[in-house]
Amino acid sequence: MPITTTRGEPGTGDAGIVTVTVDFPPVNALPSAAWFELADTILAAGADESTHAVILRAEGRGFNAGVDIKEMQATTGFDALIAANQGCAAAFSAVYDCAVPVIVAVNGFCVGGGIGLVGNADVIVASDDAVFGLPEVDRGALGAATHLARLMPQHMMRTLYYTAQNATAQQLHQFGSVYRVVPREELLDAALDVARMIATKDTRVIRRAKAAINGIDPVDVKNSYLLEQRYTYELNLAGVADEHRDAFVAEGQKGTK
Repeated sequence: MPITTTRGEPGTGDAGIVTVTVDFPPVNALPSAAWFELADTILAAGADESTHAVILRAEGRGFNAGVDIKEMQATTGFDALIAANQGCAAAFSAVYDCAVPVIVAVNGFCVGGGIGLVGNADVIVASDDAVFGLPEVDRGALGAATHLARLMPQHMMRTLYYTAQNATAQQLHQFGSVYRVVPREELLDAALDVARMIATKDTRVIRRAKAAINGIDPVDVKNSYLLEQRYTYELNLAGVADEHRDAFVAEGQKGTK
C-alpha cells in the first residue's frame, strides 16, 4: 500500500513509536488524494494516547517530489489544482498539529511539497545524499517558502527560492535545522534513536510541550502558506502556470522515449 503505518512491538521501548511510510513509485510525487490520506494518517497516529512519537519516512529514490503534476495536467478545469493545494495544506498542517513530535527521516530528494512536510516537522534526520529545495518557480507556481524559511537563514532561502537550487543535508546540518546526517542505510535507526529518547518521557508533558512550542511560534505557518497560495492561484488564472507544467510533462515524456 502507498501509505502504511506500523507501531513498535508491545512491551518494548518502541511500543509508543508509530512509523508512517510513504511509497509512491517512481519518485513519491503524491496525487491529491494521497495528501489528504497522509494528513489523516498522521493526525490519527497522534490522537492515539498510546503514541509518544511519530516517524515519517519514505521508500524509494527520494523522500518526496511534491505533487503529481501529470495528474494535474491530465485534468480539465481547476479541480485537480485546488485539490492538490488543499491536500498539501492539510498534510503540512497535520505534521504541525500532530499531538506528539513528528520526526522526519529524509532520504534522497526532498522538493516541493516535501519541504512543507519537513519544514513543519519537529525533528529532521537525513541521509548523506539528501537534498532540499523548491523548484516551484520553474513550474509556474509558488508555495512552501514559509517552510523553507524554517530550515535556513532568510537570504539563503530567498536565493534558493528564486534560483530553484537545492541545499544539501550537510548544509542544513550546519544551519542547525537537521539534527543528524547519516548514511542512508542508517537513516531509520537514526530516526528511531530520537523517537526512543522522546518516548521515554511522560507523554502528557510532551504533548503539552508541543502545543506550547506551536503556540509561541513567531510565524503562523498555516496563514503564511495560504498567502503564498493566493499568488499561485493568480498565476494559474493568468495561464502562466499551465505553460510551465505542460513543458515539464512534455520534457518527462521525452525522457521516457
